[in-house]
Amino acid sequence: MKALTIHAAEDIRWEDAPDVEPSGDEVRLRIAYVGICGSDLHYYFHGANGAFVITEPLIPGHELSAVVDLDPRGEFAPGTPVTVHPARYGASAPGIEDRPHLWPGGDYLGSASVTPHRQGAAAQYMVIDRANLRRLPESLPLRRGALAEPLAVALHAVTIAGDVTGKKCLVLGSGPIGLLVVASLLHRGAASVDVTDVRPEPLERASALGASRTILVAEESPEDNAYDVVLECSSAPVSLSSGVRAVRPAGIIVQVAILPNTDIPVNLAALVAKEVQLRGTQRFDTEMDEAIEVLAADDRFDAVVTQVIPAADAVEAFATAKDASRSAKVLLEL
Repeated sequence: MKALTIHAAEDIRWEDAPDVEPSGDEVRLRIAYVGICGSDLHYYFHGANGAFVITEPLIPGHELSAVVDLDPRGEFAPGTPVTVHPARYGASAPGIEDRPHLWPGGDYLGSASVTPHRQGAAAQYMVIDRANLRRLPESLPLRRGALAEPLAVALHAVTIAGDVTGKKCLVLGSGPIGLLVVASLLHRGAASVDVTDVRPEPLERASALGASRTILVAEESPEDNAYDVVLECSSAPVSLSSGVRAVRPAGIIVQVAILPNTDIPVNLAALVAKEVQLRGTQRFDTEMDEAIEVLAADDRFDAVVTQVIPAADAVEAFATAKDASRSAKVLLEL
């Protein structure tokens, strides 16, 4: 079979890989689509994602849709459409018993956080523990189904924000996750969702998903003290400072995007003065099932996928995914 493998920074190859055979606890999948995530971009362009450095060839990809190719137990018929929960959890720890996605010792598809690296989904075939499989409804196209993992991330961020019913919300940044956060807030009952970006093209996509108002930050800033909930999805420190100004007294800010792993200049003076809560969010736990239901019911999510590019053309695909003026979510077609 063929697999897409990152060997080092800007060294990615569509190359032969060993065939894979499932054990009784595994199922073999024929991969259809794999989404390119921000972590995949870091692995490709920098050879590392934060502190996680590629030390051996890494197959990227944790956002996927597929069909079952072989189930040794016969529980999943060949051709069954599926996606995959990409996490394997570690051992429970005191104080976070109800948050398995935070337990130490786990791993994630397509990640160099452990050695040997946890290989990802950007291959023609993969085997996966059957417990990680999630059936997709027949009504959900495989192309849209590849959004289940990033939508689950967005839904979990809204979970961290708390009950958003009837609230005025602001999303900072209209990249793929920002777009899905907009949709998640509206799905959970937000009264309105304004959204910002540095470019007009992502804002147009946010409008298509139901954003109430779009703000091009080169021309204007969000209103101060105006929002009940702010979700920062751009990873720019200046954006977090903007969120502190925009949130109302006693409001909530959720840091969704991964910030640089270094000391950064952020103005938090107003956070103290207004008793604002700043919360972090990390991946997700159970929200994938909700994500699948949401995707199956709403074809507006098709607008999030802007390009589908063959895996053999990975260099083009990663360059496209890096360019926010051209793309939102780029899918690799396997």
